[in-house]
Amino acid sequence: MADATPQTNAPDSDDMQQESRQSARKTWLIRLGLVVIVGGLLWGVWYMLVGRTHVATDNAYVNAEMAQVTPLMSAQATEVLVSDTQQVKRGDILVKLDPTDAKIAVAQAEADLAEAKRKFRQTSATSTSLAAQVDARGADIVQARAQLATAQADLEKARVDLQRREALVSDGAVSGDEVTSARKGYAAAKAALDLARAGVQTAQATRSAASGQLAANDALVRGSTVDTDPAVMAAQAKLDSAKLNLDRAVIRAPIDGVVTKRQVQVGQRVTQGSPIMTIVPVAQVYVDANFKERQLRGVTIGMPAKVTSDLYGGDVVYHGKVVGFAGGTGSSMSLIPAQNATGNWIKVVQRLPLRIALDPKELAAHPLRVGLSMDVEIDLSAK
Repeated sequence: MADATPQTNAPDSDDMQQESRQSARKTWLIRLGLVVIVGGLLWGVWYMLVGRTHVATDNAYVNAEMAQVTPLMSAQATEVLVSDTQQVKRGDILVKLDPTDAKIAVAQAEADLAEAKRKFRQTSATSTSLAAQVDARGADIVQARAQLATAQADLEKARVDLQRREALVSDGAVSGDEVTSARKGYAAAKAALDLARAGVQTAQATRSAASGQLAANDALVRGSTVDTDPAVMAAQAKLDSAKLNLDRAVIRAPIDGVVTKRQVQVGQRVTQGSPIMTIVPVAQVYVDANFKERQLRGVTIGMPAKVTSDLYGGDVVYHGKVVGFAGGTGSSMSLIPAQNATGNWIKVVQRLPLRIALDPKELAAHPLRVGLSMDVEIDLSAK
């Protein structure tokens, strides 16, 4: 009897352990179910209150309208006053180029300008001289006409003398020599009259030529001064261009920012139009956020956005707003766009870049750099 008691209690102990395990499993499953239900309820509440009115992406990067510094003239670099990572202000001197050629060009342009002004003054003085010549030619015409009148009178006198002597030849009162002399005098008077007429025509032609020269010379200076003469203005423009090239020998910063990718050294000959450095305006950076196309159904320009950076973590939040949509998706704007016109085409969700403008004060407090990764969340409830 003493040996039979343990054999009877062993099965009861196994049953109790099995029931205990089943009870613990049931409790665990109930707890798991409660956690799932609570988690589902919490997610539902979050979605109703926040999720459906917000879209987010971590496919976002800092960008900026960077300025490339390019020389506007070809020359040797004599001084390089900045280095990479250096902060510069607009107007700061970056590089100085050899100004020798530009100074020579300025001196030549100044000489050309002085020559143009001298020619204008000479032309103006020539008009006065030509006007005097026209007046003189007018006096010559008067003199020639007077000589013509004298020649006409002499011819008339010679004609009368010849007629009188020819009338007396038959009576023998006048000798043949006198008649011959009268005839010669008449011929001479007639020739003198022709010569006087030619003199009048010559004087008139000379005056016409002088008047033409005066008109042509006046056309060069009429309505102009020494400062508004076309030749002087052209020379002045060349001088201004030469001075501008001389000013371009000093290369200045076009914007505020940080010097990046400096590619010029002292003694190097730079070429007009070749980039020598880049300036990044870190105070004016923005964020390009690539959202999935389905996320953009309710997004409009002006909606507020919260942006965080991997550089500072979630403790630093930037407040910005949507300022624009890109003209195409990232894949369509790539160097080799996707070709989907095949029988094996599989739809791929596309991403469209959005531009997010950031608060300048927050940028000043926590500066960003181009290319940094960002997390962007847009509030769709703010219409």
